[in-house]
Amino acid sequence: MNDLMNRIQCNLPEFSKGQRLIARYITEHYDKAAFMTASKLGATVGVSESTVVRFATELGYDGYPHLQKTLQEMIRNRLTAVQRMEVTNDRMGNRDILQTVLSADVEKIRMTLDEIDRDAFHRAVEAISAARRIYILGVRSSSALANFMGFYFSLIFDNVQLVHTNTVSEIFEQILRIGKEDVFIGISFPRYSKRTLSAMKYSKDQGAQVIALTDSRLSPLTRYADNVLIAKSDMASFVDSLVAPLSVINALIVAVGMSRQQEIEGTFEKLESIWDEYQVYEKLEGE
Repeated sequence: MNDLMNRIQCNLPEFSKGQRLIARYITEHYDKAAFMTASKLGATVGVSESTVVRFATELGYDGYPHLQKTLQEMIRNRLTAVQRMEVTNDRMGNRDILQTVLSADVEKIRMTLDEIDRDAFHRAVEAISAARRIYILGVRSSSALANFMGFYFSLIFDNVQLVHTNTVSEIFEQILRIGKEDVFIGISFPRYSKRTLSAMKYSKDQGAQVIALTDSRLSPLTRYADNVLIAKSDMASFVDSLVAPLSVINALIVAVGMSRQQEIEGTFEKLESIWDEYQVYEKLEGE
């Protein structure tokens, strides 16, 4: 954010009157400007779309989309819940909410597939499969992802520790003995959890392999990760979109499972017997 504002300040004397209006709006309302098209930003401040595009070029960007992406990335962890709600209202307008939200989630999965580091994914699968112990941590909305991953990994392995997060001290008590033969998986999306970052740093310092599941290369989780899995999320909505991260977790579970196929088949045969004997699932008529 500071870099962008410095660029604006340095170029201010060179700007036209219209470009100064854009600069002032971005400085004062960066949370809204980050999600406006060039056309909408121009209409909001009273200049043409071409003036907005020239403004981005004057700042040294390839075009307005590059400036917009930079602004979105840099404010990713700055939006409060109230700002997210305001941005959501601006973006939705009178559009069909169901159509808009589901279409956006589809786009996030597509972007994730295009941008994810496949080598990092395969290294993560190998590290998880070979680990002495697997620690998984996700805080707040990311706890749903951690629980999902922990549930399925616990069916595959007998060495999974889903880290509980009631207090900071409790986290460190659970990962106290983590070492170089272990894997720590940290999951966090904007607004990033300090507890997750602290646990990742500790695990890294103890020599464990650290895997991050997050939304961007600019995420603070990347500082402590050996392998980074990027899954796009919606930072604007007051509700976190976790569709793409969940899809990446599904892929991780399947890939790890395929590497231990015979072992898993035996586990599920035993589980089916237990589920049947103790009537865990409702049986349909005729079964």
